[in-house]
Amino acid sequence: MIPAPALAPGIGTGRTPLPVPRRRAPEGPGAVGPEADAGAGAGPVAGGPGVAAISRPSPPPSRLTDRYGRVVRDLRLSITDRCNLRCSYCMPAQGLDWLASPLLLTADEIGRLARIAVTRLGVERIRITGGEPLMRRDLEEIISAIAALRTPDGAVPDIGLTTNGLGLDKRAAALRDAGLARVNVSIDALDRETYAALTRRDRLDDALAGATAAQAAGLAPIKINAVALPGTFDAQAPRLLAECLRRGWQLRFIEHMPLGPSASWSADDVVGAERILAVLADAGFALEEAGRPDRRPAALWRVAPGEHDGAAHPAGSMGIIASVSAPFCADCDRSRITADGRLMTCLFSTTETDLRAPLRSGATDEDIMRLWAAAAWRKPLAHGSDDPGALPSGFERPGRTMSAIGG
Repeated sequence: MIPAPALAPGIGTGRTPLPVPRRRAPEGPGAVGPEADAGAGAGPVAGGPGVAAISRPSPPPSRLTDRYGRVVRDLRLSITDRCNLRCSYCMPAQGLDWLASPLLLTADEIGRLARIAVTRLGVERIRITGGEPLMRRDLEEIISAIAALRTPDGAVPDIGLTTNGLGLDKRAAALRDAGLARVNVSIDALDRETYAALTRRDRLDDALAGATAAQAAGLAPIKINAVALPGTFDAQAPRLLAECLRRGWQLRFIEHMPLGPSASWSADDVVGAERILAVLADAGFALEEAGRPDRRPAALWRVAPGEHDGAAHPAGSMGIIASVSAPFCADCDRSRITADGRLMTCLFSTTETDLRAPLRSGATDEDIMRLWAAAAWRKPLAHGSDDPGALPSGFERPGRTMSAIGG
């Protein structure tokens, strides 16, 4: 049984203590403290039907800071909950009840939230997610609007896309021209039957074609996301790593998190970081720890040149996102907005803040900033809770699955 997470990693799979909550508001221009909570709403969706949640004016914040001193620099922006795969760890075979189009944020609304985040609240990186973001026909328009933004110091925001790759071969060049910098493509197996069983669709060739076209279009580095699943991992992982090294792609193994159908996750079945490393070492890969130098989720490992399954592979790198066995909540700098405009400060948040209603009710940018900052201040310590050790599995279970939250 994997214990409830109480620590977060610093370098590689090592851990550093989670931060202690601040007892007073942070100092500095635009900082937001507990007093920002006044009138910010209560219950599962905070923020009220419009701007009524703002009970009194205050100077708008200039950054998003929480009680533990963490500062938001990364925005995960979901643009649809729809997906053309039915991955077993993500959703039931029949799919989900998709959001009606009027409930989705429009391209203009997405652009406005991105502008507020980048130009006024300190966000430096935006990752477009879904569902499957390629299912939005206006994806290029959305990316172009974000690419035109500049941070207060004049930098272009780093724009990434997480996708299953289906149809990416037809749009990669246009997405690059629009301003997309890089992509993460989800490919959990290179065996066609295994891929089809996991995704419930026989589309491996299309996913590989998408990643190949993205590389040709200059969307670099190409990162491949693979969820480490019991029953398939030992056979699939070495082949995946060798092929990614040969193609110049960076593989990221992701520990299976409780974000799919309620019966699809058990802590006993999690393939943790130690097991991942052991399987790869047994397959002959020489790995050297490189840590987490950029504070992003993956702990990196350098891979020496070698041979697997009778074919040589060059040197490269791979990552492990150990959200379960070695959580990195201590330096989490992410915020999420769902496709229907709900702000989630943690992937496992059970509380959401409605930004869509204020957007459609005449809220000013400053109103949105105050709502966002008040929600950010209340960000939980780890995995949706201020006391994750008291939870049976160490995780809160949000009311949405991964497809509806956004990766």
